[in-house]
Amino acid sequence: MKFYRIQFPKSLLLFLFFICLTPNHQVKAWGFYAHQKINRLAVFCMPPEMFGFFKKHIDFITEHAVDPDKRRYLVSGEGEKHFIDMDYYERALPFDTLPRSYAKAVEKYSKDTLHAYGIVPWNIQWMLKSLTDAFATNNVQKILKCAAELGHYIGDAHVPLHVTTNYNGQLTNQHGIHGFLETRLPELFATEYDFFVGSAQYVDQPLVKTWEAIEGSFSALDSVFFFEKKLQEQFPENEKYTYEAKGNQLQKVYSKAFSQQYHQYLNGMVERRMRAAIICIASFWYTAWVNGGQPNLDFTQRNIQDTSEVEVFPGILPDKMMGRQEH
Repeated sequence: MKFYRIQFPKSLLLFLFFICLTPNHQVKAWGFYAHQKINRLAVFCMPPEMFGFFKKHIDFITEHAVDPDKRRYLVSGEGEKHFIDMDYYERALPFDTLPRSYAKAVEKYSKDTLHAYGIVPWNIQWMLKSLTDAFATNNVQKILKCAAELGHYIGDAHVPLHVTTNYNGQLTNQHGIHGFLETRLPELFATEYDFFVGSAQYVDQPLVKTWEAIEGSFSALDSVFFFEKKLQEQFPENEKYTYEAKGNQLQKVYSKAFSQQYHQYLNGMVERRMRAAIICIASFWYTAWVNGGQPNLDFTQRNIQDTSEVEVFPGILPDKMMGRQEH
């Protein structure tokens, strides 16, 4: 087994100590379990020219799928990369108000507004460019970091509660629905899902593909809220929640009975969103490799020692990546 020696900035070490003391319900996104599973399964969708490299580093790509969440409360500008509040701009599908391109959206709404309501679709494009550049320069460290983190942001785009201002049910008296949908359900039921999603495909229009993911997430929102609200009326409080041991703590969680009924009402939605995320991530990795010149990834055999020095660092802010200046 390959072990990686990670060089952590002191500020990140302090943050990781803090996050270990933070209750799990405050950790957002798909949840560590689901993000890591999605990244790991995406490896098995790679074509032969890439599979050997990604399989060799599958543990790194899996473990570091959650790095963006670990730093979102530490690094300024990180949180906005994980979501987009589409209901601020749009009332229903098809989307016809918010421009798809970042430049046109800024021109229409201003940069401050865009970043306040989330930039995940454009951040995915910037991360794709970083991964493409990493392949073009045969930069092992950057390939691993960008691949793992690109997977995280694509995963977020496939989460219904990452495309709404009502991200935790706080506007509809459904507090906690975020962790319920994205952590509790996958942990309980993902072993039953069919994750054979096929092989990665080249993506001609990554921005269009990204918006398709956003639209898919948005279209699931009505069901996410409606069925949880319906179950609130059917389950008394003492049957809706239970307590389970998590490590050395006893934590309040949604009961298995409540979770099972909600999962059935959603009729495979969580599985479909996870499957879509897996194949999308693999296809974006493949697209970056093709656009980066299809390098022979056997070079990693000669430079394998470089991976022991992969750093976990905050990442590049969008404006620096795109050559723009901060206001």
